[in-house]
Amino acid sequence: MAAPYGLAVLGYAHGHVGSYTSQIRGFDDAQVLTCWDHDENRARSNAANFGHDYSTDLAAVLARDDVQGVMIGAETNRHADVAVAAAEAGKDILIQKPLAFRLDDCDRIIAAVERAGVRAMVAYQMRCDPLNQKIKEIIDSGAIGRVGYIRRRHCIDVLFNEGFVKGASNWHISAEANKGMFSDDASHAADFLLWVLGMPVSVMAEIDNVLTNVAPDDTGVALYRWADGCMGTLMNASVTRAAENTTEVYGDKGTIVQNHDDGPSTGVRPPGAVGLKLYTVETGAWELFDIPLPAGHGERIAAVARRAVDWFLGRAEPISTLAEAKQTVHMILGAYQSAETGRRVKLPLE
Repeated sequence: MAAPYGLAVLGYAHGHVGSYTSQIRGFDDAQVLTCWDHDENRARSNAANFGHDYSTDLAAVLARDDVQGVMIGAETNRHADVAVAAAEAGKDILIQKPLAFRLDDCDRIIAAVERAGVRAMVAYQMRCDPLNQKIKEIIDSGAIGRVGYIRRRHCIDVLFNEGFVKGASNWHISAEANKGMFSDDASHAADFLLWVLGMPVSVMAEIDNVLTNVAPDDTGVALYRWADGCMGTLMNASVTRAAENTTEVYGDKGTIVQNHDDGPSTGVRPPGAVGLKLYTVETGAWELFDIPLPAGHGERIAAVARRAVDWFLGRAEPISTLAEAKQTVHMILGAYQSAETGRRVKLPLE
């Protein structure tokens, strides 16, 4: 039996990476051997929690021959420096979303990966979710015909949580480390729109603090337009207590409605909740899909671990390529630019 694939975590700032590590502990084909973090307390506590060693010396971790791949969970503004170092050390790379919040940082990462001849991908959990995979399958099949409008809502409630705002996760609310909550969390929904419909050609948006004033922003709505005329809205807020509907897709031959596919809508839902339904002109009725809903949104995040390890081992396609992840950054930065200028912004950005 082959030795488990050796992994290192490069930064435990983003909590999702801890979820991946927790899952990987139960796998027999991969093992997290060590971690690096610029924050020694965070490195030490996660190493103790997950049963691996740690270092504050990035070069030392990357020099280990038993480390074949890395999972980058450092603060977003550190992604480029850490990813470039990992690529130059010959490691395959998983990067927690977003790839970066500066296009030049995206380009630095992509160039380093190409020069080194290593593989890299970005961990967007929506692509690993059975409900979302079914939506893409339906759209691609042509069952609802030409899509005229799509809406994706993706929300969290963390800015109401004092522990998040004042605790170890508060780097999320730093404009220097993370730009804004919309940049960080709406990235999921932007990637979903890119995945199912491709790159839009323009965006108009409003992004601001509405219910709180602890982060650069707490709510955003972006209106995207595609080359074929399709319109789509992305709604993201970090101040949502409860919700239900997450996606609507309207075509000339049918409609898709998805519920309970983000944190607030998964955690609080009525008895008998249905995650996905489809109406088509052909059937003249709603079809309800028997796709189980997870007990909590954390299960969706944890599911990335299996897909990631399969990719590291060469058994699966990347979740999101670096080129796709850069397009998502264009979509998010374009929304910010529109909100700041009050104007429609062409995509991709020049």
